[in-house]
Amino acid sequence: MADVLDFAAGGYRFVPSVFQYSAGVAALPGYRIVRETFAKPVPVAQGFEMIEARFKSGDLPTTRFCACELRSPGQFTDAGFKAFNDLYVVTLKKWGIMNDDILNPVARSNVCPDVGAPPEPSFYAFSYIVEDGGASAPTAVISGGAEAREGDGPYADRIVRLGETSPEAIHEKALFVVNEMQRRLGLLGFKWTDTTAVQAYSVYDFHHAMRDMAELDVLNKGLTWHYARPPVIGLDYEMDCRIVHDEGSWP
Repeated sequence: MADVLDFAAGGYRFVPSVFQYSAGVAALPGYRIVRETFAKPVPVAQGFEMIEARFKSGDLPTTRFCACELRSPGQFTDAGFKAFNDLYVVTLKKWGIMNDDILNPVARSNVCPDVGAPPEPSFYAFSYIVEDGGASAPTAVISGGAEAREGDGPYADRIVRLGETSPEAIHEKALFVVNEMQRRLGLLGFKWTDTTAVQAYSVYDFHHAMRDMAELDVLNKGLTWHYARPPVIGLDYEMDCRIVHDEGSWP
């Protein structure tokens, strides 16, 4: 499979990954990404309905949906995560974004706040594509990624330093994720200094990894730390990032 594919119906290109999300998206020439944050988390089914209504009112096809950020009540088992994802992609297929295969162009993060988590999986923010006539700078959203190596099989078999939360282990986990974010940015033609926002999700202190991050330009625009866990049991550190110049709150 190619490193990057075009999704012409959405106005963006993407890095193929797993069936529940792509590794990242970037607007095609003539388009830009817009990001909106919900005033408060909205349950996934209701959020999809609200987004669809908003797109219809703005005369945007549902295929312009390109990324979302979710919040869940707690970490999933492997089976629980798959069950949630099976339900999540039903709407993407209904919207004409996915077919019956496993190729999903939409970027996503899904994390679990340790305090104040919603009672069910909910939308925190979403991103979509609008036409701009080529007047804007390139835009992109990189999906959330945690310290699990790519591959099939149980997460526990792929997690970097599974069950370890010492300063050294968290440092290794954090830099593993940083390198993966850098790889995804590079595939789409970007680097850390292009980012407009970088977000980290962990309940463990990772300040001792900050100098290494700074030296890699990860922190060139600062970093937002969310006190939250990655979505699957056993994962301890996640990041995502974006290059988006048009952001707002809704509704």
